[in-house]
Amino acid sequence: MEYFLNQLINGICQGAIYALMAIGYSVVVGVVGMVTFTHGEVIMIGAFAAYYMFFLSGSHILLGLVVSFLASWILGYFVYKVCYERFFNAPRHVSLLCTIGFSMLIKNLAQIIFGPNQKPMLDIIQPKFFRFGQVQISQLQIVIMITVVVMATLLSLVFNKTKFGIMLKAVSQDKTASYMVGINVKRIAMLGNCLGCGLGGIAGLLLAIYYQTLQATMGGSLGMKAFASSVLGGLTDVRFSALGGLCIGIIENLGITISSASYRDMFAFGFLILILIIRPQGFVSKKGAKV
Repeated sequence: MEYFLNQLINGICQGAIYALMAIGYSVVVGVVGMVTFTHGEVIMIGAFAAYYMFFLSGSHILLGLVVSFLASWILGYFVYKVCYERFFNAPRHVSLLCTIGFSMLIKNLAQIIFGPNQKPMLDIIQPKFFRFGQVQISQLQIVIMITVVVMATLLSLVFNKTKFGIMLKAVSQDKTASYMVGINVKRIAMLGNCLGCGLGGIAGLLLAIYYQTLQATMGGSLGMKAFASSVLGGLTDVRFSALGGLCIGIIENLGITISSASYRDMFAFGFLILILIIRPQGFVSKKGAKV
């Protein structure tokens, strides 16, 4: 029972990171209006940016969050310029194929620059544990969950309390109407893409310090997890995408309590398939819900 409860806590922590990945993915898809396959590499770049910042200037977690956000924001700008800006009026598969090619380019460049082998992440947060009955939770897990909650809260405030957030929601709901009321749709779509990528970069940092390792090829599986979580949320609904990420994290960790950790992905995507068979629209109550 104790092992099961601790795996549940691990699942909630990991699911919180997946939720942040999914939130970023949903912001990108909702605002730009096109599916992306570069999100995994965006997450990877955020992790490596923080890794080298920690290596050069010490274990400053807040500075690491800022650096990972900015690095992925910048990459998101280039993704938008290369894969989206010229293809708003083109068939959707054009930008989709472009993101696949750009993803492969980033992945291969990362292996050349950073090397193909795993790198150990520095001990950013000291390994301290707290015990509540049969449940044991680490200081690192607490920091990760608090960080995800804070980022989600800030994003909610941006969407609901700022002019920029209202324009993001308007563009996600109807680009033509947004043009008609004077919103620079391409600029807002670019900023929305950068914002979603920045959140993905922070998720990459959290994953790296949680697992104490990172690798240039880590983006492939992470991008699929972010995509799967967003699919459960109807792709563009931030709240339900976050719920999808949380559920996938919990299912993964509960699944490995009865089997090998090598079957982690089988449980995650098996859960996705099962939910979509039962509810093709995912967790959302109405298909097509927007950011």
